[in-house]
Amino acid sequence: MITPGYVQKMSLYNRWMNNGIYDVCNQLSDDDRKKDCGAFFGSIHATLNHLLWVDQIWMHRLAGFEKPLAPTIPESMIQYDEFDELGNKRIAMDEAISNWAGGLDEAWLGRELHWKLSSENREFTSPNWVLVTHMFNHQTHHRGQVHCMLTQFGVKTPTTDLALMP
Repeated sequence: MITPGYVQKMSLYNRWMNNGIYDVCNQLSDDDRKKDCGAFFGSIHATLNHLLWVDQIWMHRLAGFEKPLAPTIPESMIQYDEFDELGNKRIAMDEAISNWAGGLDEAWLGRELHWKLSSENREFTSPNWVLVTHMFNHQTHHRGQVHCMLTQFGVKTPTTDLALMP
């Protein structure tokens, strides 16, 4: 099982990486950020929208946060059309995740959560620690896709090494 310290470290890593990715994305035009690059969600903008949406969904399930605006995965890609608004929502979510992580304890991590995956109309039960680990894994996965798309535009991307996090 993971520890509260692990969750806190990963929330800081998440914020650090998102700040770096968004800083680099600001070097691109809106058209470039929204250009279909052949990734799973198509564009950088759509992928970042989806990533925020999934964090909102998981924090709704895990901590009672407000549900995201978009009700489905396909709509998650267009939740915020303006990059500045998307970036501001990302900053707020990362702050909220960090604050939440600071209050966790091992007992909570060991409990189970009953949740529904709407896209499959199925219910699941999983330990909280598995779901938190999944949330951070999911973030890393999609940031990797964004990193790849950014390199296609010839933009220098920030280091992704956890060991190099300030």
